[in-house]
Amino acid sequence: MIPDWDADEAGSPAGGAASLQADGERLQKVIAAAGVASRRVAENLIVEGRVTVNGEVVEALGRRVDPESDEIAVDGVPVQVDTSRRYVLLNKPVGIVSSLQDERGRRDLSEFVDRYEERLFNVGRLDAETSGLLLLTNDGDLAHVLAHPSFGVTKTYIAKVAGNVNPATVQRLLDGVELEDGPIAADKVRLLESARGESLVEITLHSGRNRIVRRMLDAVDHPVLELVRRSFGPLQLGSLPIGRVRELSTVELGALLRIAREAKGSAQGDTDEETAD
Repeated sequence: MIPDWDADEAGSPAGGAASLQADGERLQKVIAAAGVASRRVAENLIVEGRVTVNGEVVEALGRRVDPESDEIAVDGVPVQVDTSRRYVLLNKPVGIVSSLQDERGRRDLSEFVDRYEERLFNVGRLDAETSGLLLLTNDGDLAHVLAHPSFGVTKTYIAKVAGNVNPATVQRLLDGVELEDGPIAADKVRLLESARGESLVEITLHSGRNRIVRRMLDAVDHPVLELVRRSFGPLQLGSLPIGRVRELSTVELGALLRIAREAKGSAQGDTDEETAD
């Protein structure tokens, strides 16, 4: 049985939990505020040994934590305890530029972010002619990890292209094509359909170069007719209608936080920033 220890009370339980901090908030309260579970369920999770703080399994029900510095996870899934952070997934329509205020007066992301109290910004970019998954957030640290190609976060696109793509072309994309700014290879390529002079190609890559998908397919003589981003790291567009937004689930957010935490302290070898795909 895990002891119910409160740092506000004098002393510690037999066997001592001297390392438990006296300041901060109760762990179960923080978990509940993060929307993971009710406080009662959070207590059960702690008792069952399913909660860690800074990588260590919690051994006292009354554990207090600092939400600003302690890293909390449930069943190995990181928990965002900073309730001021917001994470929104948008299915960006064609014709919207990836800017919060377009200087040329074109439709921009302001029509999707103005409804939120927080000042949200987009993680990476999609060009105006590309639709699909775009993440909006006010978490700058997470945004940096997701957008910077050195961390290897992959993005998957479905491209409708001119011409009938054959297996040899798929292999060329995997082996790499030469562009004006250097060679580039896709991480994965799948030919989904090829008939009547058009093809559907699924392409996955982590490069952050400008309009890279379109330029790669141009290089193999199959110009893009339509392009949609279906996934970004662990996030999936799913059935979200075009022009609609939704907030991330706790599972999706946990997957993103795991990427960010694993990236801590890692060296950045790629200086390319993500621009418009």
